[in-house]
Amino acid sequence: MNIIVVGLSHRTAPVEVRERYALPESEWAGALDRLRSCQGVAEGVVLSTCNRVEVCAAVRDTDAGFEGATRFFGSYHADGREAPAPHLYYYASAEAIRHVFRVAASLDSMVLGEPQILGQVKDAFDAALAHKATGVVLNKLFNKAISVAKRIRTETRVAESAVSVSSAAVELARKIFRSLDETRVLVMGSGEMAELAAKSLVSHGAERIVIAARNQAKADALAREYSAQAVAREGFMDELVRADIVICSTGASHYLLDARQMADVARRRKGRPLFLIDLAVPRNIDPAVNEVEDVFLYNIDDLNSVVEANRREREKEAVKAEAIIEEELAHMVKWLRSLEVTPTIVDLRQQVERLRQAEVERAMARYKNGSEQDLRAALDGVTSALVNKLLHAPLVVLKDEATQTHGALYVDIVRRLFHLDEKPSRSADDSVRGGEPQADRSEPRGT
Repeated sequence: MNIIVVGLSHRTAPVEVRERYALPESEWAGALDRLRSCQGVAEGVVLSTCNRVEVCAAVRDTDAGFEGATRFFGSYHADGREAPAPHLYYYASAEAIRHVFRVAASLDSMVLGEPQILGQVKDAFDAALAHKATGVVLNKLFNKAISVAKRIRTETRVAESAVSVSSAAVELARKIFRSLDETRVLVMGSGEMAELAAKSLVSHGAERIVIAARNQAKADALAREYSAQAVAREGFMDELVRADIVICSTGASHYLLDARQMADVARRRKGRPLFLIDLAVPRNIDPAVNEVEDVFLYNIDDLNSVVEANRREREKEAVKAEAIIEEELAHMVKWLRSLEVTPTIVDLRQQVERLRQAEVERAMARYKNGSEQDLRAALDGVTSALVNKLLHAPLVVLKDEATQTHGALYVDIVRRLFHLDEKPSRSADDSVRGGEPQADRSEPRGT
């Protein structure tokens, strides 16, 4: 049994291709059925996120598995559209296992160390389990991938430190106030950057969030989603007096806050510090605001330097993570290879057992009412016949292969399998001679 991965991601396909093959959760069951119906696929998991769509399968024949997985992508569309062959990547064996580990640990993500992918991998695996699409091989692989990802998060800092401007803004707020539980945060704007900031604030414990935006409907919707409070745009000046942190990201092409306004706000705050974080381009806050006493302004360039430093730190930690993956990969590959010998061991035991039973029946038929001498002769005949039958096939192959260029390899393997170079034990010698073990006549050693 082998493991393969076939898919496309942000590294190999543009967004218009990825979105064409994305699978909503409602279609996962059908996708698993299509994958399992592909020739050569014994087990399967389908992972679909905004940045990747890929299948992982346990297959008996790697080439047939690749062909079937490729057809799976072609089965997405009733119009017969071909699979996105130029965008697909193919991994097998150790490379496939390494890829699954790296995906779960977010080392292959667009944002290195992002936490969402592990949950998405778990969801894909759970769906396959519920649909009975996995077995011994993929159950082992995905359980190991999840544990490897958790180990990497525990033993490295690859998921720490903000690597987006919005998350860097929240990280800065946390450094200023240590805890966001008791702080009041005003978010000005309702676009993507403002939403990301609101989401990050909530995830870091902020409970008092106020949304102010020109589009009241959007502000209300954002407030509902993140348990915040929405205020009318004209009322945001009063919120500036109450807030501790202001995150500003609107589409305005002019300054929304200037030094004169903020001087008035500072006077009303009576010395309480106010931290302004301007994420907008063009900027929404006049740089001269920094001159107002007790008001501290940070812009997107300030945060970009933090983001870049954090990204470099994550990349350093990723080196440690890759080392962990290689260590765990070796264990997984060893386990997978051990599966290959299991059918041979079972067949060998069954064949030997058939020979044993046949010889026992033959001996019993001969002995029946015979004497002890007859029994000894029968047992001798049984064991001799058994030895001859067990050794016949391997000896024939050994003699034939000994004349080939690789014959020495076969000889070495046989000697290792049967421990022929080890000194026989006393009990083994005695059993061969048929006599009783000899007493140890050596003198006792002193203590």
